[in-house]
Amino acid sequence: MLTDNIILHWKPAVEIAILWFLIYRLMLFFEGTRALQALRGIIVLLLAFLIFQRFDFIVLNWLLNKLFGISVIAILIIFQAEIRQGLASLGKRHLFRYSLKEEDIDIFINQVTLACENLAQNRLGALIAVEKTDSLAEYIHSGEVVDARISADLIQAIFTPNNPLHDGGLIIARGRLSAAGCIFPLTANQELSRLFGTRHRAALGLSEETDAVLIVVSEERSDISLIYRKKFYRDLGGPQLKLRIKELLKTDNDE
Repeated sequence: MLTDNIILHWKPAVEIAILWFLIYRLMLFFEGTRALQALRGIIVLLLAFLIFQRFDFIVLNWLLNKLFGISVIAILIIFQAEIRQGLASLGKRHLFRYSLKEEDIDIFINQVTLACENLAQNRLGALIAVEKTDSLAEYIHSGEVVDARISADLIQAIFTPNNPLHDGGLIIARGRLSAAGCIFPLTANQELSRLFGTRHRAALGLSEETDAVLIVVSEERSDISLIYRKKFYRDLGGPQLKLRIKELLKTDNDE
């Protein structure tokens, strides 16, 4: 009897914890999209539904039951792009996580930072994607495979004008310069400032689909930006860029 009472007490607590965790993950998934406001409205309706059930409001219960039945179809239609993106991202995870030693991370971050500083000083543009947890294999295949040790000189050479690869993106994966001249998806975000060019739009587009750390050097403004999960970090100096990359690469993807 005592065991049954204990189970009756902890089961609701576990169910509530799981429910709130799922809601939290949904909020993170839709953050920065047009679906976020609608999701909040759905959560309010769900809470109202639970309250109506608790107090046995028959008519209101009936109305919300019908509303939820219709809303499932509406959600699938309205948010098909977000749902497709979420399902696609499930297939982009590495089965086994590849980790570098801390000293190796420091070395390649120093080389990337040095290259970006030199490119900015010389008013040369660059777009660099550093793979984190989501695989960038499909984007690597869109460019030319390099598979070389990371060095500032090689990065600068790739983004030198008249180099056939300088217009595309450079991908760093598993501690190597994997490919150059890669094509990234352009963001469909209409609110992005006109100050940002194609490189920034490509970086934002890739950040909408993966958890890659994107670095953009602007040839017009000679500044360095970092984009991660649709968030911009602008006008970064060398030390700031180095610190930000290191923090993001060391942070688990489940933040």
